[in-house]
Amino acid sequence: MTNPAIPRYVALIPAAGVGARMAAGSPKQYLPINGKPMLRHTIDAFLSSPLIAHTYVVVSEDDPYIDALLPADGVTVLRCGGASRMESIRNGLRRLDGQLAEDDWVLVHDAARPGLNAGLIARLVEETGAHPVGGLLALPVVDTVKKRSGDGLATVPREGLWLAQTPQMFRKALLVRALDAATDPERITDDASAVEALGLAPKLVEGHPCNLKVTLPADIRIAEIYLAASRND
Repeated sequence: MTNPAIPRYVALIPAAGVGARMAAGSPKQYLPINGKPMLRHTIDAFLSSPLIAHTYVVVSEDDPYIDALLPADGVTVLRCGGASRMESIRNGLRRLDGQLAEDDWVLVHDAARPGLNAGLIARLVEETGAHPVGGLLALPVVDTVKKRSGDGLATVPREGLWLAQTPQMFRKALLVRALDAATDPERITDDASAVEALGLAPKLVEGHPCNLKVTLPADIRIAEIYLAASRND
């Protein structure tokens, strides 16, 4: 057991999805970006942060790819992925009962956000601080937003609108409670929405466009540009 008086920061990466919209021959988290599997970029971001005590990756029970890309240490694979992102995270947290303290902070991060870096992790941790709920990286909406309804079109005021990113950081006990209370995985599109359903408000911490989620084939090229630029900084 860990010392509950000294909360740790751990990463939890759900990586059991199939990435259907990518229309690739393998799950999108294993597609190469600048010569390295997308998921390995994501893992390496957490390994590069001195704030992260350990990184856990949740994959499906029969995942044939994960072992080939793991680093020598610092990462544990949990073969308990579920049918949805929410289920994979819930299963992973259950598997970690007894290994994490209730007050440990869990940073849940999408496997398909390979542009994360140690600086963004530090910003999330430092700006969230001891917030009673937790926090998440997000970007304020700067474009004009349109909403289509039937044949009509309306402009939606963008003031106060943010685009959620990950990591999303919550204490282990709160995250478990929020996910266990969520009965409809289709309505829980991220961890923050499960926490919000409890009537709580996480803190928004400004992220960066480099931390985009790779969803469509064109996103790979954008991610490659950001990752190449970060190597040259």
